[in-house]
Amino acid sequence: QVQLVESGGGSVQAGGSLRLSCAAFGYTYSTYCMGWFRQAPGKEREGAAFISTGDSTTYYADSVKGRFTISQDNAKNTLYLQMNSLKPEDTAMYYCAASYFPCGIQLPEDFNFWGQGTQVTVSS
Repeated sequence: QVQLVESGGGSVQAGGSLRLSCAAFGYTYSTYCMGWFRQAPGKEREGAAFISTGDSTTYYADSVKGRFTISQDNAKNTLYLQMNSLKPEDTAMYYCAASYFPCGIQLPEDFNFWGQGTQVTVSS
């Protein structure tokens, strides 16, 4: 089992920055892909950024490419999402997720473990 605990959400004005953290506990060596999904009210959960835990290859949704950076600190078993140039449309609950499978299409159903979520609100 893997437990994921997110932190770092909050409220920021458009153009601002936030850094999300996701601390992983348990059998973290068994996961091959970790990432961040987000879900706005009334919308489906969508993938934002992912990283292959073995070689740190990163994957980004077009909507966040160039503004968000995903990274991992293996010594601390922690995943990060640096979010810059935030827009009101980035407002959502952000969830950390981990998968037994390699990063692929990155659909929610491909992920085995989820954090509780952290709210990000961007005002215009």
